[in-house]
Amino acid sequence: MRAQKIGLLGGSFNPAHEGHRQISLAALRILNLDQVWWLVSPQNPLKSTDGMAEFEDRLAAANNVARHPKIHVSDFEARIGEQRTARTLAVLKVTYRQHKFVWLMGADNMVQLPQWQNWEQIMELVPVAVFNRPGYMYKALNGKVATKYRNRRILNGLGSDGRRRLAEMSPPAWTFLPETVIKLSSTQIRNYRDTAGNTCP
Repeated sequence: MRAQKIGLLGGSFNPAHEGHRQISLAALRILNLDQVWWLVSPQNPLKSTDGMAEFEDRLAAANNVARHPKIHVSDFEARIGEQRTARTLAVLKVTYRQHKFVWLMGADNMVQLPQWQNWEQIMELVPVAVFNRPGYMYKALNGKVATKYRNRRILNGLGSDGRRRLAEMSPPAWTFLPETVIKLSSTQIRNYRDTAGNTCP
């Protein structure tokens, strides 16, 4: 496989939804990526197993939602027996040395990132693109991660879109995409399904 610029969207995908697809399509366009890989986690270490669908079911549902030739749903973490993002990224970079990777995350996850194991290693392994989420922009841009790496932020302006070259930059490098406001969340969908299930005959 020729060298490509690939966005990585990790998570439980419990369930995958149109917001994941919107993020991926925006990343392909704005960051000039060749592909986006959805890394479906066997189990997010920060989330409870309560209400967590079976891995194979989440993987199949993600494939149904993706519906795009440049979005690839991957069981990579299950195959290597890993659920920690820093370790997954390290293995990916060794396994696919020819590719350039960008980690994709929502602003809510950027706020929570310091709770992740070896979070600084994540920032220093691959460039990171942060997508806007309602109510999280201010927290994300003034939080611990943004403050620590404020001099490594890639801004779009002055007639040059540096974001299109993000995948080719040496980490730490990150950018915030304010124009991509993703309103859906897996939690909201699960809560809606639970409510609907409780009220329907």
